[in-house]
Parts: sequence; C-alpha cells; structure tokens
Amino acid sequence: MPDPKHLTALAALIATPLCANPIDLVRPDAPQLADFGALPIGVQTLSLVHPDQIDVAAINGPELPRYDRPLIAEVWYPAADPATARGSYRAVLRDGTREVELTGRATRDAPPATGEKFPLIVISHGYPGNRYLMSHLGENLASKGYVTVSIDHTDSTYSDQGPFGATLYHRPLDQKFVIDQMAALDTDLGEIIDSDVVGVIGYSMGGYGALVFGGAGVTEAATEYSWGTPNGLLARHQAGSDSHEALVDDRVRAIIAIGPWGRNAGLWDAAGLSGLRKPTLLMAGSSDDVSVYETIRTIFSETTGTDRHLLTFVNANHNAAAPIPAPRESWTAVDTLDFVPFEHYADPVWDNVRMNNIAQHFATAFFDLHLKGDTLKSPFLDLITEGDHGVMALDEEANPTEDHTYWTGFADRTATGLRFETRRAGE
Repeated sequence: MPDPKHLTALAALIATPLCANPIDLVRPDAPQLADFGALPIGVQTLSLVHPDQIDVAAINGPELPRYDRPLIAEVWYPAADPATARGSYRAVLRDGTREVELTGRATRDAPPATGEKFPLIVISHGYPGNRYLMSHLGENLASKGYVTVSIDHTDSTYSDQGPFGATLYHRPLDQKFVIDQMAALDTDLGEIIDSDVVGVIGYSMGGYGALVFGGAGVTEAATEYSWGTPNGLLARHQAGSDSHEALVDDRVRAIIAIGPWGRNAGLWDAAGLSGLRKPTLLMAGSSDDVSVYETIRTIFSETTGTDRHLLTFVNANHNAAAPIPAPRESWTAVDTLDFVPFEHYADPVWDNVRMNNIAQHFATAFFDLHLKGDTLKSPFLDLITEGDHGVMALDEEANPTEDHTYWTGFADRTATGLRFETRRAGE
C-alpha cells in the first residue's frame, strides 16, 4: 500500500504547473528513510577563495604558477521558518553553456534555525559536474538536521573543464579547504554548523577525492602518469608520505563514495587502500564501465583498515545513485557534444528518482549512525546480501516474525535488483 504522505507530495507537485525539473521527488515505493525530514530548508551560495595554490591547469614546463583558487559552494541548512513557495536554481547543463531551472524545497537565504548545531556534510561532484548534480541529497539531508555544502570544483565543472591532472591534485584539497571555511564562518549560518563532525559524499572523481582525503594514498606510479598531474605533484597524496598523512582530517567521521574512479587506472593499490580509516559506504552500478564495477569491488575488498559497505544497483551503469533526474532540456542533442546530454544524468535500466530515493535512504541511515550516534539506524545497514532473497514475514499486527529477513525499511518486492554487502576492519 503506498504511503499516503508520498501520494500527497506527488499530487502537490503534479498540480504545480511551473514545477520545472524537480530534484525532490519521492516515489510511493521509496524506502522508509528516503522521504524529506521535518525541518524547513534554507540555501545560500558562497564564493570562496583558496589563496596561493598551485595552478595545475596553467603549468607548461618546470615552473609552478600560483593563484588564488576560486570555489563556489551551495549550502543547504535547517531554516528557521517553513518555505512559502518552492525554491529554484539556475544550473548549467552538461554542454557547459545552457542554463536550466531546477526546482526544490529550499528557500533562498532563509534565516538559519537557532539553538542547535548540526553536522556538516561536504558534497563533491564528478569530472565534469557542478554543485547541483547531487542537489537532491543536499536538500534531503538538510531537512534531517545536517548542513550540506556542495562544491563547484574549479577546472572540473561543465563550464570550465580543464586538464584532468588538476582534478587529481586539487580534489581532496578542495574538500578539506571547504570544511575549514565552513568552520570559520562568522555568520548566523556558521553558528549552527558543528564542523567537528563531518561527512563527505563524493561521486566518481569526487569519490576519488573522498577516499584520498579519508586515508587512501595513491601509488608512486600514479604520480608519474603522463596523462596525470604534471611535475610529480601528485606525490602530495602518495601513500606513506607526510603530506598525505597531514591531509587526513579527524573531523571527518564517515564517507560515501559513489562510483569512485581510480582503482581502474592504478591510482591505488592494496597497500594504499588499506590506509582508509573512515567508515565508508560505497555505491555503484554493476555495469559501471567508467570507474569499472569490478575495480570498485576491489576497493571494497582492499580497504581493510575500516568498516565499509557496498550497495550495488544491479545492471546500472556509472550514473547509479548520484545525478539528479535529467533536466528536460538535456533530452535535446547539441552541436558541442557527441552524445545527448541526457546520457550524462540518466541510466538506461534504472529510473533516476528511484535511485535517488534509495541513495537518500541509505545516506540517512549511514550518517545518522556515524555522525549523530543514532544506533536505531543500525538495522537499516544490517541486511542480507541479495535484496530479492529476503523473506517478508509479518504477524497480524505487521510486526516482523523470526522468519522475516526482508531489508529493513523496504516494502515487499522493492529491494529487488539491489545488493548490500558489509565488511569489517581487518576483513
């Protein structure tokens, strides 16, 4: 039986004729923790500058040019008052030029809630991407008592895509810098951020950065790739180096890496991945041919220094779980790309909203457990491996019997096509 609150929310959206490209849909068959929380959401855009950084994109020889590195961040947070109307965003499409309107639940520049501090979650897009690519997670988690900050990574967005080596070098540094900046905010928003308790969500190259940031140092060979970071600069993130050890941050308590790129290209080996020391939830599609699913499974196997989970969307490709639903305008071909932009967001097998809802459910359980200490969320992560092997066994009052093995929080038949695996530190 569909949840009436889901049907009510969907009816409200359908009845709103100007609802362009919604990022906040929750399907009637969504798992239990996917829905939005009770807190109203505000959103602000911050322009940050990381001073005196190496300008990797400008390197042309042995010299190391430096610059003040600009970063734009979108911040969602619990607000003081409920929104009076749906909010909107102007986002650039994958073609790097066209702007589209996205709609969600956050109110622009709403006064933050008062009287409480909330854990911080950093959201880091792929290469290329932008700060709105996972805006559904930004809004959703903010409504549940988190401050979420999503970064436009310079040299890695749709509009300014630069050399790949710049992303390899800067990605984990950007993540740490943004945490520092959020901790230093001298505003009403800064007052509600608990910057000592931090989670990181990274997709693709954002997942690479999150794993490096969490302790998984790169190989020596990776520092020498001709297509990588020039002048050996990636040695800053090399496993066993003092510089990489200094990057690992005690404030970061948990990581979600979605389709993380890197093991497929030899950026890590088993020794480097064993240095990961943050509880980690990996999400991936079993048909991922970008980050390569089998090498994501290798990451899962080799990160022996921490507890970790792997959520698999069976038959999904690289777009599993992370991107917003493809904006309507992306369905049209453009001259500047050899593919329809739609393909950057969508999966040929799985519905985006369905995957987004599942990601929201597991992200809520994982961060509530590790950032808030909410042990009541543990059963949502203690699951049999194959979702479609679960047995739904309830008594007359709908309480589970001893034969019940179906995934916690999932209605009957709705865990089909999903796999969830857990390994503990040392395994």
